[in-house]
Amino acid sequence: MTEARGSAGPNGDTNARHTPGTPCWVSLMVHGLAATQDFYGALFGWEFQPGPQQLGPYVRALLDGHEVAGIGQLPPDRHLPIAWTPYLASDDVDLTAETVRLCGGTIGVGPLDAAEAGRLAIGSDPSGAVFGIWQAAAHLGTGITGVPGTPAWNELLTYESVSVAKFYETVFGYEEEPVVSADFDYVTLHVDGRPVAGIQGVGHALPRDRGPHWITYFEVADAAESVSHLVDLGGHVLSSPKDSPHGRVATVADPEGARFSLIEGPR
Repeated sequence: MTEARGSAGPNGDTNARHTPGTPCWVSLMVHGLAATQDFYGALFGWEFQPGPQQLGPYVRALLDGHEVAGIGQLPPDRHLPIAWTPYLASDDVDLTAETVRLCGGTIGVGPLDAAEAGRLAIGSDPSGAVFGIWQAAAHLGTGITGVPGTPAWNELLTYESVSVAKFYETVFGYEEEPVVSADFDYVTLHVDGRPVAGIQGVGHALPRDRGPHWITYFEVADAAESVSHLVDLGGHVLSSPKDSPHGRVATVADPEGARFSLIEGPR
C-alpha cells in the first residue's frame, strides 16, 4: 500500500460523478445477509436500506445517511469465495466490458441494469481477480470517504504486477507509478494524476485458497480497538495492526471469511 487517502474533503462528501477508472463502490456477496449486516453494523456503525434486487436480496450500507457499500445474498447453490469486490467507474459499461474481453479478461455477470441506479458488470482480470464495473445513473457510488467506517483504498494482490497492470491501464486508462525496489513489487494506479488504487505482486505468498484478489481498506479511528471489537463479533485477525507510512494497518476477515484491511490514519 503506497497511498490510502481518497479525494474527499475534510467532511468526506464525494457527491460528484466518479472519473472513469476510479473505485466508486465496494460490494460483498454472502450467504448470511442478516448476520453480516449485524457484524458490519456493529463494527463500522453502518445502517442499512434495501437496494436493487437484480442479483438477489441486496442492501446498501449507510453511514450518517451517506451510502458507503453494498451487501448481497448469494444463492444457496453458489459456492464462491466470499470477498469484497471493488467497482470501477465507467461512462460506458458495455464498451468497458468488451475491452475487458479483448484484453484477456472475462465478464461473468452482465452488463445489466440495476433498476434506475445504474448499469453494472462483474468481471475478472487475466490472473482471475474479480472486480466490478459501474456506470452511474441515480446511484453515483460511495457518498462519503475520509471518516471511520468508509472505504479508504483498494489494492490488488497478485503474482506479479507488470502484466496485470498493463491490463488495467488498457481497460481503464490508468497512468501507473511503479515502486522501484528490488524486494517490493508495487504499482500505484493514477487517474488524472491522483492515486486511486494499487497492485502488489506477492508471488507465491498469495493464499492458496484465494489466488489473485482485490482487498478493500476501511478507515477506523483506532486499529487495535477495532481489531479487538472485530474478534468479539466473530471475525478473525489475519495480520495484527502494524505501523506503515500511511498509518496502522491490520488485515482481518469477517465471520464468513471475507478478507479486508483496517487502516488507522496518521494522527
